[in-house]
Amino acid sequence: MSTLRIAAVIPARLRSTRLSRKVLRSLAGRPMVEWVWRAAAASGLMDPVVVATDAEEVAEVCRERGIPVVMTSPFCPSGSDRVREVARQIDADIYVNIQGDEPTLTPNFFPPLLNLFARPEVQVTTLSVPCPDEEIDNPNAVKVVTALDGRALYFTRAKVPFDRDHTGVRCCRKHLGIYAYRKAALERFASLKTSPLERLERLEQLRLLENGIDIYVAEAPSDTTGVDTEEDLERAEATLNKLIESNREPGS
Repeated sequence: MSTLRIAAVIPARLRSTRLSRKVLRSLAGRPMVEWVWRAAAASGLMDPVVVATDAEEVAEVCRERGIPVVMTSPFCPSGSDRVREVARQIDADIYVNIQGDEPTLTPNFFPPLLNLFARPEVQVTTLSVPCPDEEIDNPNAVKVVTALDGRALYFTRAKVPFDRDHTGVRCCRKHLGIYAYRKAALERFASLKTSPLERLERLEQLRLLENGIDIYVAEAPSDTTGVDTEEDLERAEATLNKLIESNREPGS
């Protein structure tokens, strides 16, 4: 791993559909995107850690806080396409795609994501946690089923796996939307057409699986609070305030 150059990219769109301008919303005294950047930078595993945006307002906020910014096209259809655009400007072996609306990330999320690349067959990695009971039936909480070696078999918004015999075994896992790609895998992914299952479930990672590109899933240290609503914003701020109170603030 020490010989690999790893770059982190935080796609940050200002025109989010579910919660307007969320990457610049203030949480515990900082804009959301700064919390994400601080956690990634504090891990010490990725260099550079940049915000990728098509909005000058986002770029200006980042520059004021010493956060590196790469301007990207407003026509990028997804965060992964934005990461690919950055990859054409910044050379690295591995690119980490970090959602700009995950302010409760901490530095310890990144070692399990990146340690999988010690295995030469691994091209793409992501994270999961045991799915909380209250989210098992929530289609916004994406579920993942894996093989015994950690290779993802399927991602879905449905409740899986199905406990036919009511054994009570708890094995539903929630996917966390953080990805790391070897450069060739990122290029191939972005060059592929939208796939049938991707369109059906509205999950872009299914494009990889449908085209025979394996995704390996590591255990995250904890769940996160992705922010899509005002209620999510309040929960994330409460979590960050607890981290501040316990002197575990990312990047402090």
